[in-house]
Amino acid sequence: MSGAPGKPLRIHLAGDSTVAACPATEEPMSGWGAHLGQVSGWAVRNLAVGGASTASFREEGRWADLLTRVSQGDVVVLQFGHNDQKRPGELDARGGYSSNLAAFVSEARDAGARPVLCTSVARRRFTGAVLEPTLGEYPAAVRELAAREAVPLVDLEVFTSWWYDQLGPQRSRKLFVHLAPGEHPCWPDGLADDTHFSHRGARGVAAYVARALPAVLDGKGS
Repeated sequence: MSGAPGKPLRIHLAGDSTVAACPATEEPMSGWGAHLGQVSGWAVRNLAVGGASTASFREEGRWADLLTRVSQGDVVVLQFGHNDQKRPGELDARGGYSSNLAAFVSEARDAGARPVLCTSVARRRFTGAVLEPTLGEYPAAVRELAAREAVPLVDLEVFTSWWYDQLGPQRSRKLFVHLAPGEHPCWPDGLADDTHFSHRGARGVAAYVARALPAVLDGKGS
């Protein structure tokens, strides 16, 4: 997979904390975008930020900033949903959320880029040995938009759900930030977080994205 003739592939990432390069004060938390360049060898520009929804990413100027440095043939990867869920009504799955994603797709194409949609990574929520879905209709809305607009899709909700399920309730904890009190100076009271990845979890998702992107882009128009 390559970019425009004569130029290396460049990836621009738009998303929330599960994609972002987390600040040092949140170690050992990490988003998968922080590892994508290392595992793929591609040039990666990661504009994802904690707390971002499809609305706030535009409102805060991050989307405009992303577009200012997009060149012909670049790839723009979009993964939102966790924070859109927190704004019901305004950012419903098949309302503001999907409309905002559709606008990102259109504007990325207008800038000469190739957009790629990702469903949100799953949260790790087990009831006994059963992994419970928490993302509602948001992944389905992304799949529908990808099909409707002929946008390549990386289904991270399916992949991460499968991964956690294969590892089971205990071993999957290592993919996330679970710390006892006093174990890490950034979290003196400890932490049990089943949304945000450890570096191990983030690298695993990044490795999957690095394999999936060539497969969904090659031979697909955008």
